[in-house]
Amino acid sequence: MIIGACSVELFIYDTNSLKEKRHVLKSIIGRIQSRFNVSISEVDNNDKWQIATIAFSIVTNDTSHANSTISNVLNFIERDSRLEITNHFIEIL
Repeated sequence: MIIGACSVELFIYDTNSLKEKRHVLKSIIGRIQSRFNVSISEVDNNDKWQIATIAFSIVTNDTSHANSTISNVLNFIERDSRLEITNHFIEIL
């Protein structure tokens, strides 16, 4: 069993409140869950309205599948013009 995990720090553009931040995060998290079948959640910076940290993981039996899924999710996030990845950390167990 291979577990791939990734933590992503995001800067969210054009948000002026926590409500707007939640709207953007809920949208991106829902689309990632349905498209890539990963477990994903906001894990840090809950009280900051322009910064968020999300983490996602995948369980598989192939290391290359875990790596490619993580790369695909990161590329998907990067293509969203509402936010920017400021840092990320990948771990394969």
